[in-house]
Amino acid sequence: MDEQKIKRINELYRKSKAEGLTEAERQEQKVLRAEYLEAVKRNLRGQLNNIDIEEKDGTVINLGEKYGNKRGN
Repeated sequence: MDEQKIKRINELYRKSKAEGLTEAERQEQKVLRAEYLEAVKRNLRGQLNNIDIEEKDGTVINLGEKYGNKRGN
């Protein structure tokens, strides 16, 4: 998610607290927040898929290869 969209999310939040939002602004805020959450989930999923765990027997298991196909959204 680009910096402009994050700034817009913050602007809408501040405006909602100060004076309230129009229906169009509430809808925009909802869409932007959903997009932001999806970006955070994608980022976290990518990080978790790159973790290697070494077992006691010395074998290394990559979590992305082991669990990457499961999508618990």
